[in-house]
Amino acid sequence: MDDGRLDMTDLFAFTTDGDRTVLIVNANPVAPTMGDSFHPDAVYRVNIDTDGDHRADVAFSFVFSPFQDGRQTFTLYRADGEQARSHEAGGREIVTDEPVAFGPEPVIIHSGPYRVSVGLRSDPFFADLEGIGNDFQWTGKDWGIDKNIFGIVLDMPSAELSPDPVIGVWGRISVRRDGRLTSVDRGAHPSVTAYFNQEDAKEAYNAGEPAEDWDTYLEPWSAVLAHTGGYDADGAERTLRTILPDVLRYDRSKPAAYPNGRTPTDDVETARIDMISRGKVAHANIPPHTDLLPEFPHLGTPHPTPSA
Repeated sequence: MDDGRLDMTDLFAFTTDGDRTVLIVNANPVAPTMGDSFHPDAVYRVNIDTDGDHRADVAFSFVFSPFQDGRQTFTLYRADGEQARSHEAGGREIVTDEPVAFGPEPVIIHSGPYRVSVGLRSDPFFADLEGIGNDFQWTGKDWGIDKNIFGIVLDMPSAELSPDPVIGVWGRISVRRDGRLTSVDRGAHPSVTAYFNQEDAKEAYNAGEPAEDWDTYLEPWSAVLAHTGGYDADGAERTLRTILPDVLRYDRSKPAAYPNGRTPTDDVETARIDMISRGKVAHANIPPHTDLLPEFPHLGTPHPTPSA
């Protein structure tokens, strides 16, 4: 993606502090060098399905002011029901014109039952990407160990989303171009597009809706698994039910551990490599990051930005 500000990197969903649901969506894989702020013409969104039909019933949308003199603000909206299915930021305002944090300390905003923090943070993603790119010849190097992202962290009492503990979560980034809002990135399960989508299929994928995923991608993604792991048709279909539709399912009555939700310490890259190789690739054994905060907003202090 040419504009790192529009590149959604990871999505997390877990519970903490008794019974608060935490939702995190990160963007910009090497912030701030690929973009020094959030995109002012974009809508950054977390969608929640509460009834199992893979369509948004609740949506939290974040929009941002232009970055000027080292400052930026954001406004957060909550939409429900049919309004949640529009990609536009709509519904009621939860917070208005609050600051994005660009320094080492997070800014935590309280609004009714919600807590929210937005800004530059340490990237929790851990994986040997160099080894992955070299046919799984592991180097022992964690690509993400010194990287930053722009993080959006929101939590609330779990009942604010649904009395039913089972929810589905996915993220989306849309940007306004020539007066039209276009979805440029979406997803829930880690490394799905990297392993399953050809480059020429990614634009259509990002514009699509999870409710359409099974019919659209079962056949081509089964072919990927047949090629990478020797799956037969039945085995591929059973396996793909974990990631199709591309919605992160989370039963909040059970501990969060991917693929039941996702915490920042879950080794999702190993899980994906096990899936595509049918367990035939040795594990890289890259450990989770140790700079995560034990309390809200959970993401670690940002690393110093490398000099140009």
